[in-house]
Amino acid sequence: MLRRIILMGFVTTILNLFGCSGQTKKEEGKLSKEMEEQIASSIEAFNNRPIHKEMTEKIIDSTSDDNLLQVVFDNLSEKLPADYEKEYESVMSLNKSQQAIYMIWALEAEVNNGGYNQFYSNSSGQFYKHLPNALELVGANKFAELTIRANETFEKEYSLITQHQDGTIEGFSKSYDDNPLNKFDDEFSELYKTENLQQIQVDYIRKNKKEFID
Repeated sequence: MLRRIILMGFVTTILNLFGCSGQTKKEEGKLSKEMEEQIASSIEAFNNRPIHKEMTEKIIDSTSDDNLLQVVFDNLSEKLPADYEKEYESVMSLNKSQQAIYMIWALEAEVNNGGYNQFYSNSSGQFYKHLPNALELVGANKFAELTIRANETFEKEYSLITQHQDGTIEGFSKSYDDNPLNKFDDEFSELYKTENLQQIQVDYIRKNKKEFID
């Protein structure tokens, strides 16, 4: 589960890096040969990236903005036990800044991959009540406001949203039909044009380095 979230978060980072966030799925399919080569190179670097079990000020200072979120998230992931039955309590034992980066990464990974519907249905959804505060903490106020509205809709329309989610792929796919959460997915993508969520987190980490140093 964590590996999937890490990979999806990486894809989000790559799309943002190459200016693809906020595009429609049809537009995302139109990549130039040069961009495809750059993405392939980035994937190779990702697979061979160093993962730091201990975070130091030197690591943060020497890491580029493009890579900092990945480096910090990898470090936070190293702090979690292999037993993901304990993911929630483990994440909540981190300090508020670390919690925020972990939760926001999970939110972005899920929403950019399969929308809010996927976010709430997967283990990442267990953090949904905490995410508005996490987003506000780092300064992503527009994303916080959007997630508040998505949360309210999820709670209000829970029976409708989950009625087809019976544990099968078919049931989950059907749950997207007339799902009241769908409208928030487009808003999420559009928000990147006015609020750079990843850069906001990078700036927050740099201004609050002591919160991430072991």
